[in-house]
Amino acid sequence: MPTLVDVSHQITDGMTTSPGLPAPTVEEGAAGSDPVSGAGGTGGRVGLAGATGTYVEMPAHRYRDGADLADLDLERVADLPGLVVDATERNPIDTRLLRELDVRGRAVLLRTGWDRYWRTDGYNDPDHPYLEEAAAKFLVEGGAALVGVDAVGVDRTAPAAEGARPALGTLLSAGVPVVRNLCLLDQLPAEGFRFHAVPAKVRGMAAFPVRAFAVVG
Repeated sequence: MPTLVDVSHQITDGMTTSPGLPAPTVEEGAAGSDPVSGAGGTGGRVGLAGATGTYVEMPAHRYRDGADLADLDLERVADLPGLVVDATERNPIDTRLLRELDVRGRAVLLRTGWDRYWRTDGYNDPDHPYLEEAAAKFLVEGGAALVGVDAVGVDRTAPAAEGARPALGTLLSAGVPVVRNLCLLDQLPAEGFRFHAVPAKVRGMAAFPVRAFAVVG
């Protein structure tokens, strides 16, 4: 039988994904609903920024006229043939690591091993792994359907970068969704699995948490 592998972080009350963003608030629903009418149970309440936990970014995150979550084609984030690229010894991630790979129509997941620092001060270190702009262009030209990474993002965030996001801009401008903050990619094979990372269908939002998982076998 196929095996389901969860590659997303859990969201907990008060946790921090990125410094400066509001922490999520999680309120449990009221207990003791009426067993006949079902009245009384609220199901709880969650308040969070779109860029929380493991989340997907859409073109509208950077481009005013870009697609948002409500415009997202499921074919871009669900039941995609997956490809894990071992980038644990490569920073930055360049085209030399990708040029022999067939990425067309695939969810290309960059495994850096950076998830081991999740929820520590080291996770948001400016020297986290990142994708070179030329490598992002290679993925676009090769027809990648989605790009994911088990780190802060696909761009350098060191002070020298001065806020530039060339890799993210390259991917989003081509309509390629980007999934940040994946985890446990070492539990996936290089190929032979299907990848899913579907967000809620929210109009006006350009980033939102996903339950990312792979179906192996």
